[in-house]
This record gives sequence, structure tokens and C-alpha cells, in this order.
Amino acid sequence: MTTIGVIGAGAIGSAFANALANKGINVILSNSRGPASLAELVSGLGPWVKAGTREEAAAQEIVLVAVNWSRLPVALAGLPDFAGRIVIDANNPIEAPLFKPVDLQGHTSSAVFSELVPGARVVKAFNHLQPHLISADPASEGGRRVLFLSGDDQQAMETVGGLISRLGFFGIDLGALDVGARLAQFPGGPLPALNLVKFT
Repeated sequence: MTTIGVIGAGAIGSAFANALANKGINVILSNSRGPASLAELVSGLGPWVKAGTREEAAAQEIVLVAVNWSRLPVALAGLPDFAGRIVIDANNPIEAPLFKPVDLQGHTSSAVFSELVPGARVVKAFNHLQPHLISADPASEGGRRVLFLSGDDQQAMETVGGLISRLGFFGIDLGALDVGARLAQFPGGPLPALNLVKFT
């Protein structure tokens, strides 16, 4: 599999990078402070993860974005058009430390996010589980931990679904962004933070 870019090295971005590294998938991890600030984190994640600029991360065929909601516009500003590449929206419209929900005026967070990544095929995923469950063994409870995904491009959904399966999770397709993203959105949706396991 191609190298995957990650914009945002907080709890979710780091957990996702760790999950990829556990399966031998190359990662370029970036944040707002530059590659040097990630040296210790990247060292702990192993040889599959390398620190890079946000431009380097954004240039990959698959890019996951996990940034504090209020910082998303700055984190994504000035990047080239994504030109059909896949961007995974792992963001939630809340503001730490009080976890106050953002007023989206009736829109889904993914609809707002999509406007910040022109040209991208957006798939909503990896936002509804707590970070330690993303980085942990998906089979640790005797089945395969469930991950929800939604999107409007079928090929992008199949690609991200394949990645989810490769990581050991059981992906459940929630359909189009305007429906699925609302179900998995935190806060507000009924699915976030549920630790569901699919038994075979």
C-alpha cells in the first residue's frame, strides 16, 4: 500500500499512525509546529512513521486529517487542490477542554470540512472511537472491532474500507456523507464512542 499522510499529530492522528505502523504501512505524520517537533513521537512509533511537513503529508494518495476543530482552516489553508485524492475526515466539531459543541447551523461537520479540502474525495472515518481503541489490537476482544465509514464516492469508500480491513477492523458502510456522517458525528450522533465488536 502507498504511504499515507496524516495532518494532525494529536490523540487521533497519533493513534491512527500507530495502527498503520503495526501493519507495516508507511506514514508521513505532520503537525503545525514542523517535523522537528515530532522527533520523539515518531521515534516511539517505529520505522514505518516519518515526520514531514503538512505539504508532504497532504501530497499522499490517502490523507487523514485530525485537527482541533477551530484550527482546521489554518491547518488546511494554502494546500494545493487535492485533485481527486482521498481525504479521511476524522474530525469532530467540539472544542476542548470543555468539549463544547460547535454550532454548525444544521450542516454536518463533514460538509463543512469538505469545503476546506477542494478536490478531495472525502470519507468520514476514524472519528467515532476513542484513540486508544484505534491503536489497540482490533481483535483483542475476540472479534473485530467495528469502524464506521461514510462517503459519496464509491471507489474512495472501497479503498478506505480495504484499509480498515487491513488494519483488522470490521468496517460498516453508513452510506452518503449527509446521512452517515451525521450518525457518526460527535457530539450529536448515536454511534460515537460505542465499542462494538463483530463476531464471526
